[in-house]
Amino acid sequence: MRVAVITGGSSGIGEAIARRLRERDWKLVLLARGEERLRRVAGELGAEAERCDVADREDVERVAARVGERHPAVHLLVNNAGIPGGGGFLEVGPEQIERVTRTNYLGSVWSLLAFLPLLEADTPSDVVTIASVAGTVAVGASGPYTAAKHAQLAFSRSVTVELDPRGIRVHSILPGWVETDRFPDHNLRRKLPRWIVIQPDQVAEVVMNSIDHNRREAVVPWPFRAAVLLHGALPGTLGRVFSLVGGPERLRR
Repeated sequence: MRVAVITGGSSGIGEAIARRLRERDWKLVLLARGEERLRRVAGELGAEAERCDVADREDVERVAARVGERHPAVHLLVNNAGIPGGGGFLEVGPEQIERVTRTNYLGSVWSLLAFLPLLEADTPSDVVTIASVAGTVAVGASGPYTAAKHAQLAFSRSVTVELDPRGIRVHSILPGWVETDRFPDHNLRRKLPRWIVIQPDQVAEVVMNSIDHNRREAVVPWPFRAAVLLHGALPGTLGRVFSLVGGPERLRR
């Protein structure tokens, strides 16, 4: 049986991916900070649950060691855990900036490094990074989040080159606005066309297609593909537009 480890696996995009994988009879290991919801979702899916803060490297390493005691190999790692930025660089304190950076960027680094021996144990295997369109567009209204997502995406792209020869395929998924029950911003939701805000299961579908067809990078929903391309030509203008309505982090996860 193939084993999948999902960080932030108890809600939002992570939970949606877990449910998709369960339909395919994957063995699931869900990681999250909130233990109560983690246990409930894991129970529903017949999954293993590990309370873990990906911002804490030693915590991630301990969890990876425990998973390794139960499973000789991991075939899929989904780096999904993340938190919102809470404002621009000039609005939040250094502690919040550090927390966002550790969770949204370094959390992906620590998780990959900790689970790498298990990913290498039975190749081919896959790593999915749930990044963000905010990793390609500068959004002043959510500066720390945007910066961390830029770093996360650069990391994912970099390790793609390193891991290919080892039989590990890396997939970067860049969602735009994703509506979840954890961060409902009803004022922002009313500003946006219905078609531009997607549900977690739509992201999960893109993840599964990316794994099935070895697609290395995907933007969802489709209008944001144009935004990613336009940012190279109009970086300041596009960033200001995003800032006016609030960055993608406002509805993420």
